[in-house]
Amino acid sequence: MSTSVMDSLTAADRCDRCGAQAYLRVTLPSGGELLFCAHHARAHQDKLQQVALKIQDETDRLN
Repeated sequence: MSTSVMDSLTAADRCDRCGAQAYLRVTLPSGGELLFCAHHARAHQDKLQQVALKIQDETDRLN
């Protein structure tokens, strides 16, 4: 995986669970990505940390 900084998430990036705006991008070891809103990111946080290669968390933009 590249060490470059990932692009910021935008309003066009949608949660894979509910379709709300995504604030978390999870990169999987397979190279796939999952996007989550803040609600679903919190709900699945423990499992995501176990399986993620990288987590890009932009939930701080909500404050």
